Amino acid sequence: MAVIAPYYGRIVALASSASDTDEAFRRVLNFTLIQRAYCLWGVMPGSAGNEDSPFNECSHAYLAAAKMVLLQMRKMKDERAAAGDLVSEIDSALVRNNLSLVLCRFSGESFNTADLIRPRLAGIFLHGKSLAATMLALMTAVAALWWTARLLRTKPAVAD
Repeated sequence: MAVIAPYYGRIVALASSASDTDEAFRRVLNFTLIQRAYCLWGVMPGSAGNEDSPFNECSHAYLAAAKMVLLQMRKMKDERAAAGDLVSEIDSALVRNNLSLVLCRFSGESFNTADLIRPRLAGIFLHGKSLAATMLALMTAVAALWWTARLLRTKPAVAD
């Protein structure tokens, strides 16, 4: 799934512009968008490529859904060519990275669009990169709030 991650935006963009969709297709596309939000939009380091990340299973779910959307688009009349080109590009990336036969531990699990997979938040404390990213985000937010409060307290000097 780590190889699919860089193509996620292109897959969703193509799927969002698809004209001949059905309810099942839209449901899976909606699932991948919601699931990605639960995974903090894939910004946690190692979320797709590191099986020890607390966000790995969560990321695997939205990437597997995106893959399913892409494969469904290969059957659509208007999207067939573009989806086929994207599938070929992903396949060649898999072969270049020797990943065509490598599966992560969540590859065998099926997903249900009614069940969202949440990251293991307690696992953030045990995963160094996730903890560092979380702490950096918190410190940035605190610094931004501090500077905003400081700017609002500073009043311009009034000339007498």
